[in-house]
Amino acid sequence: MIELQTPRLRLRPLSNGDIPALADLLADPEVMRYSLRGPCDETATRLFLDWSFDCYINHRTGPLAVVDKHGGNFVGFCGVSPEWVNDTTEWSLGYRLAQPYWGRGLATEAALATLEHAFDERRFDSIVALVEPSHEASLRVAQKVGFGRFETLDFHRRPVRLYRMRRARWQQKSLAVREEVEVAAVSK
Repeated sequence: MIELQTPRLRLRPLSNGDIPALADLLADPEVMRYSLRGPCDETATRLFLDWSFDCYINHRTGPLAVVDKHGGNFVGFCGVSPEWVNDTTEWSLGYRLAQPYWGRGLATEAALATLEHAFDERRFDSIVALVEPSHEASLRVAQKVGFGRFETLDFHRRPVRLYRMRRARWQQKSLAVREEVEVAAVSK
């Protein structure tokens, strides 16, 4: 299964051992403010974990645990997963971090590693990011990792921006974007 490394993070498959930290993350109202379902209880957390396991088995991709390499702390999750959008299955980038890790560039770092794996190793042709227009931090992450133009659509009765990146664009932009993020990571 997938295991990815960045300068500050290790991304690995979620496991049952992550349930306490994952449940805390998914129950936090601020973390879940832009989630379609809002804060999750332990049952919903276990359903999310089961869905993640299904993604690993059926698609060889999915939400990965994001762990601080130096302290070993659970930071959140990031991954590319199947998402039903406009009557078709899309590969969608998703990320969610615990509040103590906000504002450090970690979501960008994790998203870049995830995209690199998805485009370069898995050879996905297209990846989308669905972001609510008022979710400024998530918009910044999407833009920093190379998503540009977007269309606005209703997704589960909520307005979202649907960004799309094709592999060719990733290949053009990825080296410059990764170097910029690595420099920023070293300075934080």
